[in-house]
Amino acid sequence: MMEILENLDVLSLPRLDLTTIRMGGIALGAPADSIPRHRIVQAQSSAVARSRGGDGTDSEYHDAGQPLTPDEVIDRTVRSDGFLYCADEVTYKVSAGLVVGFAIYGRHLSHFAHLSSYEELLAAFGTPDLVCEEGGAYGDFTGHGLYYWDARKHVKWDASGNRVTLINVGDFEGNAGP
Repeated sequence: MMEILENLDVLSLPRLDLTTIRMGGIALGAPADSIPRHRIVQAQSSAVARSRGGDGTDSEYHDAGQPLTPDEVIDRTVRSDGFLYCADEVTYKVSAGLVVGFAIYGRHLSHFAHLSSYEELLAAFGTPDLVCEEGGAYGDFTGHGLYYWDARKHVKWDASGNRVTLINVGDFEGNAGP
């Protein structure tokens, strides 16, 4: 198996066999509880009815009016559906207790910093199956979302910063086509 974080170039392949990759030692289809607990800094679960958090505030989680600890939210996510966010700027998508997707952002994407224009991005990643223009809060154009269905991959391009801001692979909305 190829470790994505040790070979980020694999993410630029227009065709990607998801059965041959792993991220942080975790393969798609692995049990979510195989993600080392000490790496997880936050969880988002469909089993949580309400959450609150933000800059400078401690996160709060509730289910049926009862407060939940962050560890309880992680436990629920590992057993059900949601996202596990790690300190090393990677996220695992979980469905039915299994890892079904990877998201890479932050410092890892500095690997693609040499791509300084949208045209260079297309030359490096290839022609996507679908391109969506993305807008900001006031409808201003902010970038492109590029979908590569054979690779089940989504690449976000920030037009104002001329950079890749997110790559996710696996079972995310839009990654498998219409």
